[in-house]
Parts: sequence; structure tokens; C-alpha cells
Amino acid sequence: MEGSVLMMWRYAAIGLIALLSGCASTGDWSSDVPTRQDPRASNAQRVNLKNQSVSDLYAPSSNLWIRIRDGFEMEPMNTPLEIEQVRWLSARPDYVHRSMARSSRYLFYIVQEVNARKMPTEIALLPFVESAFVTNAKSSAKAMGLWQFMPATGKDFRLTQNVFRDERRDVLQSTDAALDYLQRLHKQFGSWDLALAAYNWGAGNVSKAQKRNLAAGLPTNYLSLKMPNETRNYVPKLMAYRQIVLDPKAYGIVLPDLENHPYFVAVDVGSDIDVALVIQLSEIPEDEFHSLNPSFNKPVILSNANQQILLPFGHAEVFQENLKKYTKPLSSWTAVQVTKTESVEQAAKTLGVDADTLRAVNGIPKSMRIRAGSTVLVPKTHQRPGDISVALAENGSLNLLKSAPNNCAKGAKCAVAKSGKGASKGNSSAKNAATQHKSASTGLAKSANNGSSNTTSSTPKTSTSKGVNKIQ
Repeated sequence: MEGSVLMMWRYAAIGLIALLSGCASTGDWSSDVPTRQDPRASNAQRVNLKNQSVSDLYAPSSNLWIRIRDGFEMEPMNTPLEIEQVRWLSARPDYVHRSMARSSRYLFYIVQEVNARKMPTEIALLPFVESAFVTNAKSSAKAMGLWQFMPATGKDFRLTQNVFRDERRDVLQSTDAALDYLQRLHKQFGSWDLALAAYNWGAGNVSKAQKRNLAAGLPTNYLSLKMPNETRNYVPKLMAYRQIVLDPKAYGIVLPDLENHPYFVAVDVGSDIDVALVIQLSEIPEDEFHSLNPSFNKPVILSNANQQILLPFGHAEVFQENLKKYTKPLSSWTAVQVTKTESVEQAAKTLGVDADTLRAVNGIPKSMRIRAGSTVLVPKTHQRPGDISVALAENGSLNLLKSAPNNCAKGAKCAVAKSGKGASKGNSSAKNAATQHKSASTGLAKSANNGSSNTTSSTPKTSTSKGVNKIQ
């Protein structure tokens, strides 16, 4: 592995990138110089599974919370709103403990990326406010993931949203995009509190609020702007988490022990591989896999989509060893493009697959037909071998059409049924997406016992400026 121990420590944000096949890249990583043509590639050193071992990676073991505190740069506001948020959190230690426990999977990587960009480490705490570190959090406004990206803003930052994956939920890709976005906003507004307000409310709205204040001869800082309550409370909420991390005992909170080394390892996909097989070979619970890999929409992970598999640090080596011994096919699924609009039963007959399987694996309701041009997942056969193509991996979409009523006679004029899109098409940009991140972040209180992200806890909600509910 290249570089000294110091360099290995610097780039242990992901831990390493292991290749399922092919040769490892050489050279050191930085946030500005990716080693792959795909600029969305994660920032870490690579290790070749054929001649290197996962266990070779070294990083110092010390307290991550100390590192986070040492990187605090933002000044507390000490306003009644901030004090109120601290009181709210300290009165709910169980909720705080659950979200803190969930964060243990992701915080090291996020802190590494924040440090590499020389941003204040308060930014690494933002997912507490946005999603309570629930990776599959979804707001009623369709914001998604740890960082709560709206669909349009996700496309603006090249987060693919298609039939196979939604990178707004991807831990690596969404973190990279969120930090890009926050740096852009900081450059635009000149302060982190205004950048955060713009991340929550939209850059256009913050600019308009500043112009109104300028016209009235008023200051244009965060506390002086007129904004929705949800945005007004946004920075105070982040500052409340800052206070708790800074002095947890003062608020009756016990922070989980977090060592200053990677929780997960990112493994590059060299050939299509089934999700079930990855879980089997890495010997981890299914819930743990999905907590680290929430972006996958299908039971197969694609080699032609620049996807990575995140595995708990200790289990990556188990996966490596078991993969060497595995001699059967890695994937049992492929994808095809439907050439004409037809029912699931008709498409299944055309494709030579079971209709129930086609409907189940593609999530198609019984009342819907498949539109021509849609991409569907089907079992691999001798007639359909090989990995899913780059074109389908990057642009696959599933577009559905409501079936015509049974009483619509053949040849009669019947009402045209509206179509529904099962997935967005690829990652094309949307106009002005960067100025409309979302009307509200979710912070969905899908807090879970034992740090799981699948059970819901009851927490108070407030209505935002656009009717989107958000936890306190």
C-alpha cells in the first residue's frame, strides 16, 4: 500500500477500496483529484483483493468525539431558540442515544471528508438535524437520505436516481454532494449560518430575504433575516447538537464510544453480484447491510454503475476470503428493455419469465402495464448471460401505465389512463436545482431501538412553511 502510516491515516475515510476484479488504481486520493474517470468515485486508497489484504489497513484508535470537538469553528448563537433546542434534546435522552448510536456507522467517514475540505466539524453533525442519521429517511416533500436531497437538487449534483439505485441514499455519494453544495453556498453567502439556511430554505430565498433587508436598511445576517420557522430553528438545532457533543454530561447524555478509525470498508464492484450473496459471503445481518447500502433498489449490484459495497470493517476481510472460495455465478439477474407497452403477463410471456416473479422483483402493481422503453429486471438465462450494460445501469427507468377498465369494449373510445413513473430517468440536471434544495429537511424520527433504522419512535413534529412535517 502506498504512502506512510500518516498518509494511510489521512485517507482512511472509507477505509480502503477493494476490487472484486481487475487491477487496483495507484496514487493517493484527494477530494479534488479522483483516480477514476467517474468524478463521483469515493475518495480513498485502493487495495487489490488478489494480492493485498484488508487487514493491512492501519489507523490510530482514539476517541472520534475529541476529534470532532477539536474541529469546532462556529460560534454559538446563545439565543433563546438555541437554548430551547438544547432543552428539547436533553429532555429526550433515549431519542438522542438512538440517533447517536446510528451515527456510529457513518461519522468517521463524514468527519474525514469534512476535515479534508477544511470545513468546521459542526457540519459533520448536520445529519442529526436532517435525518437523525436514518439512511432511508424520506420526507413528504420527497427529500431523501442522510442529507435529505430533493430529486432536482440530487440531479444537479449528479446523484443518479433510476430503477436500480437512488444515490441520494448512498452514504458516500450523498455526503460528497452535500459537502459540495454547502461549500458552494458558503462561497456565495460568506458565512456558515447563512449557507446552512440556504441549504434548508434555498439559496434563492435567502438572497431575496437579504435584498429585502438591504432595501429597508437592515442587516443581512442570519438572525436579522425574515424566514420560515423551520429555517429559523435550523442552525439553532445544529448548535444544540454541538453543545451536547461538547459537554454531554451537562445535559445528562452519554455519547457512544466511537473510535477514530473506519467503521466500514468500501468494496468496488468488478462484476454484477447479488445482494443476497454479498450478505452471505460477508456474514453480516441483512439489516446491517441495508443500513450501510440503502441506495440499492434491486437484488443485484451492478458493475457498470460505479457502485460500491460498504461492509463493516471486520467483515470486509471475511467477504474477501469467502469470495476467493466461491466458484458459482455471482449474479442471477440481468435487465432488458421492454420494446412495446403491454401487461405484465404479456411481457412475461414475451421474455419467457414467470409473471409473478417479474411483477415482484420490479415492484409493479397488478393494475399497471409496462410502457415501451422501460427497463425490467429478469432472471439470467443462457440466452441472457453477462452483466447489465452501462446504458441500462445508468439510464434504466420503469414507466407504468394504468390498465384499461375491463368494461372498455374493443374499439370503443375509452378514457386514456395516466402513466406513472416507477423511477426517474438517469441523472440529468434540472434548472435552478441548486437554489431549491428543499422546502424542509425531514429529520424523520425513524429512531430505532438498538440503533436500527427501521422502527419508528414517536417525536413531536412541527409544520414547516410548506406543510412538510419535521421532527424537533
